[in-house]
Amino acid sequence: MWARRTRILAIGAMVTLGLMATVLLQAPVPTTTVDELMQSPDNHLDEEVAVRGQVLDGSIDNGTMIFILEGETSTLSVRFTDASVSNGLDDNRTVYAEGVLLFEDGNYILDASVIKTSCPSKYEEEANVEG
Repeated sequence: MWARRTRILAIGAMVTLGLMATVLLQAPVPTTTVDELMQSPDNHLDEEVAVRGQVLDGSIDNGTMIFILEGETSTLSVRFTDASVSNGLDDNRTVYAEGVLLFEDGNYILDASVIKTSCPSKYEEEANVEG
């Protein structure tokens, strides 16, 4: 039978390979801006995407669970029905949204699974320093 040291090394190698495979198979989706995504949205249809932008003022509709994410020149509807939403989702906030890009009723919509907001205190402090 194998010596104790050989068995330990074999088990260690298997665990290491398993961890490496997990990391490689679950690589994070690269984040794009709303403008970058909307330049060629058909290339990302029905795919997992990660996008960041600013919540359009007055666009959060808690009835339909949709808000509009805007970039410099483009906008994207984000449905957050089943999303994990961090505290602070509000108008004019910078948001990171991750989900599947869909085309429904003639519009592109991100069916979000994760929504993260930026920390407002970080930006308030920067504004106070500049002002």
